[in-house]
Amino acid sequence: MCSQSRKTNHGRFGRFCTATRYWKIAMERTRRRLSAILSADVAGYSRLMAGDEIATVGTLTRYRDIMSDNIQKFHGRVVDSPGDNLLAEFVSAVDAVECAVNMQTLLMEENAALTENRKMHFRVGINLGDVIIEEDRIYGDGINIAARIEGLCKPGGVSIARSVYDQVRNKLDIQFDYAGEHTVKNIAEPVRIYNVIMVAGKEELSARVEEVVSENPSIIVLPFINMSGDVDQEYFSDGLTEDLITDLSKISNLFVIARNSAFTYKGKAVNVQEIGRDMGVRYALEGSVRKAGQRVRITAQLIDTTSGGHIWADRYDRNMDDIFALQDDVTQKIVSVLAVKVGEGEKQRIYDRDTDNVAAYDYFLRGLEYSNRFTPEGNIKARELFEKAIDLDTGYTMAYAKYGWTYLTEWMMGWSEDERNLERARELAIKAISTGDTVGSAYCLLGHSYLWKKQHDKAIAIYEELESMNYGMAEALSDYASVLNFCGRPEEAIQLLQKAIRLDPLFPVFNSFNLGHAYYLVGQYPEAITHLREALVHNAEFFPARLFLVATYVALDRFEEAREEAAEVHHRGAETSLDTWSQRLPYKNPDTLANIVDALRQAGLD
Repeated sequence: MCSQSRKTNHGRFGRFCTATRYWKIAMERTRRRLSAILSADVAGYSRLMAGDEIATVGTLTRYRDIMSDNIQKFHGRVVDSPGDNLLAEFVSAVDAVECAVNMQTLLMEENAALTENRKMHFRVGINLGDVIIEEDRIYGDGINIAARIEGLCKPGGVSIARSVYDQVRNKLDIQFDYAGEHTVKNIAEPVRIYNVIMVAGKEELSARVEEVVSENPSIIVLPFINMSGDVDQEYFSDGLTEDLITDLSKISNLFVIARNSAFTYKGKAVNVQEIGRDMGVRYALEGSVRKAGQRVRITAQLIDTTSGGHIWADRYDRNMDDIFALQDDVTQKIVSVLAVKVGEGEKQRIYDRDTDNVAAYDYFLRGLEYSNRFTPEGNIKARELFEKAIDLDTGYTMAYAKYGWTYLTEWMMGWSEDERNLERARELAIKAISTGDTVGSAYCLLGHSYLWKKQHDKAIAIYEELESMNYGMAEALSDYASVLNFCGRPEEAIQLLQKAIRLDPLFPVFNSFNLGHAYYLVGQYPEAITHLREALVHNAEFFPARLFLVATYVALDRFEEAREEAAEVHHRGAETSLDTWSQRLPYKNPDTLANIVDALRQAGLD
């Protein structure tokens, strides 16, 4: 071999060795591993900075130290903490979730010492995924997903991916609430999310217990368990629970947690003492239903949530014909045991039944089950069942009211273009009220039918009349707030919604949406985003929340996020055109509507 050839081969061999050496170094620097990723940021950080920069930075520094110490305690490490964000990595998903819950509890206790406008609430998202490690940094989709989950988390909460849930669900004494599938930015597959059901911090727990003892008797009616061995009978146990909540809510001197929050405990093993602390109530009613043919067995027990002791318990074996008397008996027992003062007018409201027709009642309960699904198909099926209930009992007040709501909901949600729906809803509301019973649902239906007919003064008058009846159910307060938003009175709406949330602490979709809508209207955009996202956590298909998210992002000049949400509106099949909504939305001030429509157009909606 000639010398030139040897030199050439030697050069090639040298380059090969050099490349190999660099490859080994790269492999040492770049590794992959499965990690639990915790992502956290401050909700409403811009508002806090605008209010007082120095105080906000001081609070953030102190809270970050608490979080970092906590992360180290649970065998994690802080990877990065730019601005108001924090990124941490854990070897164990169990450690990550325990750390997050403990961290939020500590921060809750710290917040107790701050005024309301200075409290700093973090959102925390956790994902389990493959990451790339380069020295002390980590990269990959696993981190992006954790950040997106954090964005869907409510302030002060912890949200986790399905991958994390599968690892921790049988290893921690923590309850989770399934929040549905969510399509997140730059991730191909939807992410299943679970929310940790948080227990309040020590200071807040003490305040709630003190509040419970000092105010009127307070109660939560937990969903009665279906013991029939037939899932098709679920509607009956759910309906019985709703009826008891409705009956007890008619008593002005009794504080009753609303249906939406109560039903978050459905199908879960519960600790009534924890529920009492979380919901701020002194008593809990729980029970079971076994229905077979025309026979029904119901057990019920009233529990003191401060001690866990039973105050009263009973079992009823009855024919279905006696179901209404049975409900009255349970209500009377609770009123008697709790020594609740009941006015004469309230007695009539509580014990006067809308129907004594068992078959009509059964159709009504089945209709409720479909109505609560809040889908176009469920709405149509509910209407058929409510109509059957009315055919059997033409004086069935609640059936008329719920029947009317199916028409109004169809119009409000854009599921129908038939303007006659508004008049049908109004007529059915008047029919329900004319029976002589003061059913809140009927008044809300009438008020909202006037609102969507753009008869704003009439709508307000109906809700003022309902308010004079001392009808304080959470749904009525939230509906009134919705009317106030459209009538240009969002500040009043926020005050009403704060009362509604006390009755319904777990933020059902309408409370969250109405609150987000109100904050948008008063220009508090970070708060609007927080509550609109909360609404989507409860129901990812509730596209009105997405529409206002689009408008809010445009108001903040965050056009990329606005276009992403606009794409979600299209993706999820909201087919009503913007021109149609611009004619339909019942704003009293036309300039408000024009601004919203303009924002939606800027994001690409048409």
